[in-house]
Amino acid sequence: MRAKGKRLAGKIYRRPRVGLALSGGGARGLAHIGVLKVLEREGIPVDCLAGTSMGGVVAAAYAAGVSPETLEQEALALSQVRQLVRLADPAPGQGGLLEGKRVQDYFERLLNGATFADLSHPLALVAVDLHSGQEVILQEGSVAAAIRATISLPGLFVPVNQGEARLVDGGVLNNLPVDVARDLGGEVIIAVDVTARTQEAAFWQTVGKHRFVPGVLIQWVEIFSEALEVMMEALQERKLAEVQPDLLLRPAIPAEVSILSGFGRARDVIAAGEAAAEAALPQLRELVQPRWMVPDPLRSLRMGVGKRSARH
Repeated sequence: MRAKGKRLAGKIYRRPRVGLALSGGGARGLAHIGVLKVLEREGIPVDCLAGTSMGGVVAAAYAAGVSPETLEQEALALSQVRQLVRLADPAPGQGGLLEGKRVQDYFERLLNGATFADLSHPLALVAVDLHSGQEVILQEGSVAAAIRATISLPGLFVPVNQGEARLVDGGVLNNLPVDVARDLGGEVIIAVDVTARTQEAAFWQTVGKHRFVPGVLIQWVEIFSEALEVMMEALQERKLAEVQPDLLLRPAIPAEVSILSGFGRARDVIAAGEAAAEAALPQLRELVQPRWMVPDPLRSLRMGVGKRSARH
């Protein structure tokens, strides 16, 4: 999706390649759908996408050709508790409360079994390898399997074994992958941050009422989840200080919507994403205007590094 233009002294007059970086945030990540609805409606191009956790879910679906409207319909359907329960496959004692196979199967169906090679847009999803302690950039193979890895919140989902790697939620180290979007070739980066310091106690107390979940385990995961949130937020702010996006959107999501609860407020969360994008339309339109661009000789090298990281 590269705009053609005239050349002058090694430069070319064209619009910049637009990269979209979507953060993790659980139920709050449904706001990404609202942002995409506005970008499509207003003709704001997206050339590549990078996402972590729920941001990875939305980015992957969009790159696979699922429209924002279809994503909204899916989100509204899953806002019903009985639909969410169907995706739960308890796995106590295996390193998480849920096995995650039903969730992966759901995305296989939604994306028609797509691989990264089938996608219409370059895509990178972020996970973390517990063995090496490093980020893993997923860009090959089954997209549904990559989604399963990037959403594997420690304590909630069983980690994903991939070769020698043991993968968990990418938000552990990089919850808003602006740097990954740049490595994909994004020359202008639009980042959407839906994170917030929230209390998950009420959610875990509700889960703890189910007989299949030991109360002691719930108490441990509740404390671990809150501590993980603090760490993730600090790391994200540090990352943003090092690699800044050209535009950062932070939708005004209802405070009671948190990482693990609030899917029943899907309509409100999506609307918050729409409102944030609409308010930023003047900046968005300015960012994608054609300009004189200097070719980046390191782009291919950076993209190659990203692909090598995916082979875990």
